[in-house]
Amino acid sequence: MEFSKTVNRFGDEIFAALNEKKIELEKRGVKTYNLSVGTPDFKTPQHIIDALNTAAADPDNWKYTLRDSDRLTNAVISYYEKRFGVKLSPDEIQSCNGTQDGLGHIGLVLANEGDTVLLPTPCYPLFITSAKLCGAEPYYYPMTAENHFLPNVKDIPDDVADRAKFMVVSLPSNPMGSVGTPEVYEEIIAFAKKHDIIIIHDNAYSDIIFDGKKGTSFLNYPGAKDVGVEFFSLSKSFNMTGARVSFLVGRSDIVAAFRKIHQQTDFGMFMPVQEAAVAALTGPLDSVKKQCTLYQERRDALCGGLRSIGWDAIDSEGTMFVWVPLPKNYTDSTKFALDLMEKSGVIVTPGINFGPLGEGYVRFALVLPPEKIQEAVTAIQKSGIIG
Repeated sequence: MEFSKTVNRFGDEIFAALNEKKIELEKRGVKTYNLSVGTPDFKTPQHIIDALNTAAADPDNWKYTLRDSDRLTNAVISYYEKRFGVKLSPDEIQSCNGTQDGLGHIGLVLANEGDTVLLPTPCYPLFITSAKLCGAEPYYYPMTAENHFLPNVKDIPDDVADRAKFMVVSLPSNPMGSVGTPEVYEEIIAFAKKHDIIIIHDNAYSDIIFDGKKGTSFLNYPGAKDVGVEFFSLSKSFNMTGARVSFLVGRSDIVAAFRKIHQQTDFGMFMPVQEAAVAALTGPLDSVKKQCTLYQERRDALCGGLRSIGWDAIDSEGTMFVWVPLPKNYTDSTKFALDLMEKSGVIVTPGINFGPLGEGYVRFALVLPPEKIQEAVTAIQKSGIIG
């Protein structure tokens, strides 16, 4: 049987291979430290769990919902104004089953086979997936250490920009942990207006920003709604990854087109999950702020620890990730990740999986407490792999 061209656009998934190696090591009695997958280990706040349980106890909530409830839409409106100072209207909001689902399908809304789309590199692999699913041709704009891992639209050729349909921007960035500035957002908005490009902003980590800085929304900047939309997720802020709750917000015609595609394959978010989302958006944010502090403690333990053993690690500015260059005796990130796992039990993600400029780095996820991170650093040191 010959499968579709779409299926053949994708290679093997790296996390499955890493997990197989992890299982093999653990069978041999090797202690492992899994810092590869960005799954939060913090607990979901109890008021969110209680809201889901209460809603699930009502038999009427086990039917198709077909749409977002007014309670959920109003909760998003209230949250965006309270948290970001951004005013939204109901026609500017549509839920999706996590940003993974939303970003995976947004290309089908905005681009056709052969169209050009602008993607950052390095980037979260889903951005590349989105382009492949709609058959678009990616043009990768570099996010380099020399530019603090931030977009520089001045480096995108005019002829490329003129034919581009959309541009994905992700700040704070996964995997690099860089945080956007007002100047960067203003340049991106002006660039989008000049070249008639739609901006898709991934705002998954606005609540995990370090050193006293405060996360914001792309829509907070003048002109943003004219040129784009933003995906906002509850996964990382509220530790609701399994619930799969995200929202596309912003320019109403894009949101309406996305809703049209979304409704072809989805009968609406489970009502108890909607109620859990309402509780998250309208409830106290103390745990969100405390969690950010705890993530910073983990970043300090990892980056400071790596530097103490001779591995050059620059402090991440935000997200739950740290982006670290390979030791000088390695050039292949996959080989290094496998060697690191074998020799120390520490599991990281090879940078090559994050696009063309990902090679030469590995990504650590801050998903263990500081004392376990310190153990992992000690295991790396004892392995001798740093050279």
